[in-house]
Amino acid sequence: MDCDGVLTDAGMYYNAEGDNLKKFSTYDGMGINLLRRIGIKSAIITGENSPIVARRAEKLKIEHVYLGCADKLTAAREICMNEKISIRDIAFIGDDINDLELLRNVGFAACPPNARKEVKMIENIHLLETPGGQGTVRELADLILKSKGIKIGNLLQSNIQ
Repeated sequence: MDCDGVLTDAGMYYNAEGDNLKKFSTYDGMGINLLRRIGIKSAIITGENSPIVARRAEKLKIEHVYLGCADKLTAAREICMNEKISIRDIAFIGDDINDLELLRNVGFAACPPNARKEVKMIENIHLLETPGGQGTVRELADLILKSKGIKIGNLLQSNIQ
């Protein structure tokens, strides 16, 4: 997943001291946790080089984190090589023009409704209903779980880790 505009609302917030702040949705955290429970690993590939994103990724135990990444497709291919999977095995959610090339190459491309129009115009893009920063990653996680016939309530009650 991308970060700004996906895990966040794409806003840049600053306090009086000039510190950068970001708001994340706990719904997305639960979605990532649910995917981990069934053995699906997550990645953040973002152009932003932010300790805030690194801290959020660490809290969520995200397996692959690429900060300050100018070439997201190359980063995804590196993940594929390390995980011994194909780029077509990846679902990616992005929202802006720096996500275009990766979105065009993955097996399942998705974007939030507040994505840039160039992203929404990608052939076979799955337009999600939930805006970035409000649980759009959770919506995608729920779709993946449903496609595998997994009921979230059953998953939470199971001991799958």
